Amino acid sequence: MLSAEEIAKTAVAASSVLRPVSNEARVSALKRIYSTLIANKASILEANKLDLENAEKNNIAGPLIKRLDLSKSDKFDAMCQGVLDVAELPDPIGKVTFASKLDDGLDLYRITCPIGVLLVIFESRPEVIANITALAIKSGNAVILKGGKESLKTFTEVSKLIREALSETEIPSGAVQLIESRQDVADLLKQDQYIDLVVPRGSNELVRNIKENTKIPVLGHADGLCSAYINGDADVDMAVRIVLDSKTNYVAACNAIEGLLIQKGSAMVKILPAIAKALLEAGVTLKVTSEIAEALKTAGVSDDKKIVPAEDKDFETEFLSLVIAITAVDDVDAAIRHINAHSSKHTDVIVTSSKDTAERFMSGVDSAGVYWNASTRFADGFRYGFGTEVGISTSKIHARGPVGLEGLTCYQYQLRGTGQVAGDYMGAGGKKEFKHEKIDL
Repeated sequence: MLSAEEIAKTAVAASSVLRPVSNEARVSALKRIYSTLIANKASILEANKLDLENAEKNNIAGPLIKRLDLSKSDKFDAMCQGVLDVAELPDPIGKVTFASKLDDGLDLYRITCPIGVLLVIFESRPEVIANITALAIKSGNAVILKGGKESLKTFTEVSKLIREALSETEIPSGAVQLIESRQDVADLLKQDQYIDLVVPRGSNELVRNIKENTKIPVLGHADGLCSAYINGDADVDMAVRIVLDSKTNYVAACNAIEGLLIQKGSAMVKILPAIAKALLEAGVTLKVTSEIAEALKTAGVSDDKKIVPAEDKDFETEFLSLVIAITAVDDVDAAIRHINAHSSKHTDVIVTSSKDTAERFMSGVDSAGVYWNASTRFADGFRYGFGTEVGISTSKIHARGPVGLEGLTCYQYQLRGTGQVAGDYMGAGGKKEFKHEKIDL
């Protein structure tokens, strides 16, 4: 078994080979991975079945088991299609984002390039390994992957197949490595000489622990504490559809809403009851403040088992289940204050017919995604057209929101001269002046 340093060095070596590889070669490698995964669907699902059986034996929470299951719906096919989708995206490497003529025959360019070596730590979703592998290879990065122990057999099988596929391409197999234990993670977090970026996908506790135990830059994706605010002028049917979709479309997703804010006044009378009825019919438990409880009682909406008192902590809890916390606020400014104080800065939505109110909300809420009259479930790299995503970043530096190819690149400055030396120019002892003329891209 390789040590953490050996794993990191292997990734660096692979990164050096991968960095100059053409987009055509990277695309060809991704298509090879796609065909290999499709051809081995049976073995992948068999490994996934074993993970599911172990999860049930170990009493893993229902939402986590749902995330783990690759056999449901079209998850396996979507995982494979995601690899092709990324392959077909424009090449993110080698793009000129700035160009300036410093002097005749001395031109400066800022050009996108790979970050280098990524360490990505995620939880039980087994499709993530294919998604992140595709993004890493397309963006020219080597990646070290650590999945949750719940899906180890699935990760191991998919990783083996990916490396087999890469062995038949220009991409070195060392560009994708899988680690299994927490100790491996702890040891790799010390390899700041070799690893360029850590991307943790999981709880606030996980992200915080990683930040406290590494010198490597961390692109954090923590809890998805998303909220919906319903303004008094919102269309009732629209509000019901958006809240219902945001909460129940996929309750285990980080972009599902966990909090609902209702403007005091007419919305409590004409909109809240309709939303509450729809949520109750969908099996959602409503954790409500006393003011919301009274409004529902007045409207004749009752359910002793499904409408329960809310506690303060409920507005800072990612339920990942059919549960939602509901409170009333005075206006859009109060909604902004509440969300900024309690959210994880993931994605939040306002439902209103007023453009001015919506613009105030979207400029005031400090989250990676802020929506007007649309479900929070749109917060996703695939839906944004990124092909897939390495995660949804709640950080503010480098990349924010769904992190696709662009978030896995940085840039370098390339200066192309004809023999000039700094000593000829002002500021370094010479008399020549710089022209600093923009070069059209």
